[in-house]
This record gives sequence, structure tokens and C-alpha cells, in this order.
Amino acid sequence: MKIGFVGLGAMGEAMAMCLLQAGHELAVYNRSPQKADRLVEEGAQRADSPSEAARGRDIVFSMLLDDDAVASSTFDGNGIMDGLSKDAVHVGCSTISHALAIRLRDEHAARGQTYASATVLGRPPAARAGELFVILAGATTAREKVRPALDAFSQRIFEVGGDPAHANIVKLSLNFMIFSTIQQMAEVFSINEKAGIEPKAIFEILTNSFYTAPVHRNYGKIMVEKDYDEPGASMSLGLKDAELFLAAGDDLRVPLPTASLIRDRFLTALAAGDDRRDFSALFEYARRDAGLTD
Repeated sequence: MKIGFVGLGAMGEAMAMCLLQAGHELAVYNRSPQKADRLVEEGAQRADSPSEAARGRDIVFSMLLDDDAVASSTFDGNGIMDGLSKDAVHVGCSTISHALAIRLRDEHAARGQTYASATVLGRPPAARAGELFVILAGATTAREKVRPALDAFSQRIFEVGGDPAHANIVKLSLNFMIFSTIQQMAEVFSINEKAGIEPKAIFEILTNSFYTAPVHRNYGKIMVEKDYDEPGASMSLGLKDAELFLAAGDDLRVPLPTASLIRDRFLTALAAGDDRRDFSALFEYARRDAGLTD
């Protein structure tokens, strides 16, 4: 397939490389052009704008940091909408607000274009290995068209219906569960450490009994080893996603009191200057609250 890819951060670059290695013809764009260099060396075409990345393509993926980046790359002059043909599909993979997901759906439709959402679960190593989980939503014809491309970087695709915005709500919900799990483990590790039991021992018990999911194994390992400084996802991204989840609760009139607590934990971390550390470093704030020091 002829595919465009807009946004080449740690996740986007890995996903794009999987598409290239699967034999798709790829055009790539990133605001910082040097991030496309490795893909171009491997055979991708460098695009000078999001519209150029979309022009003449069957599918164009966007994988960008936040709402502002997605909106500007889609709606502004030389954005994806300017280059997308009527028979192509824009596939949004970014973690964005419920409100922007609805705007993308509606504005593409108003121009006779097709939009689908394929949010992803997994860290950059999983993306590089082609082992992401994908939450896919959009019109049936759009889902059928994009599935072969999604297969390049996913181990499983979950379809959640015809409204693209549904995939974004699911992704925000699952991210919230990750944050909540990290906070739970942080409190459990801290109380046991205060009692004289090493977090490593608790981690071994948890991940060899009833906590066997990747979220527990991956983030628990980072927490026990205190390997926070090469983040798969930073505190600032955690705050962004927690706030988006709360905003979706406002939109849908759903109270989310635990999400407010998690948001405040992220704010505490950012106030302390930890915005670039992995968000599993919430453990250190639980330890501090428990009076634990290294």
C-alpha cells in the first residue's frame, strides 16, 4: 500500500519502520526533519509537509504528541486534510481529547473524507517489535482498508465500532488504569519497604501470582529498578492524558474522583521538576510520603 506517516517520535518512528519493513511504500513527515533520516535511509520518501505525506496515499497515519500538534498537522494550511484524497483514510493514532476526536471525525466527513482512529497500547520497544495492541474504530469500509497496514506493528487489533471517537475514549480509559495500577503498586511497595521488605521481593510475588499482565511486569520492573530516566512515557505526558480523561468525564457527565487524585500526583511531580522522568517514578512520591529515603 501507499502510506503516509506524520509524526516520528519514539512511537511513530518505530511504527513507521514496521510499515516500511512490511513492504509498504512510505512517505514520512516530521516537524524536526532529522527524525526522518533513518527511515529515508531505509527507503522512505521524505515529505515536506503533512499534506505532501497524505497526497496520493491510500492511508495516512498521524502519531503526534498532543491536541495542538494533531490539530495543526490536520487542519492548518498544508495539513493532512489538504492532501487527503476522497478514497483515502486518515488514521489517527495519537492520544487526544474526546472533543478533538469528534472534531476530526466531523470535519473530515464535511469534506467528504474518511477518518478512523487506531489508538495503540504499548511502549516503544513493543512498537519496534511490531507487538502493539490497537484499538480501532471507524466506518466498516475504513476499518477493512486499514487493517492490513495495522498488522505491520500490532499483535492484536480490537474493534470498538463505527464512531472513531470511541477508540480515543477507550485509550484514555486504559491509560487511566495504567496510572492507577502504578499508584497502587507504589503504595504497596512503599508500605512493605517501610516494614523492611524489599520492593523486589513484592514484585516477584505479584508478577508470579495474580499480577501477570505486561503493565504490572513492565512498570513494576521499572519501579523496582528505579530506571526512570529513559522514559517510554514521561510525567508530562501522564499529566496530559490524566487531564484528557477528566475532560472526557466532564463532556460525558461522569465523575472520576480517582482520576483527580492521579492528576494531582502528576502535578506534584512536575512541580518538583520531574516532568521528563518516566511516569512510573510516581513510586518515589509514595516513598517520600512514607518517609523513605535512599
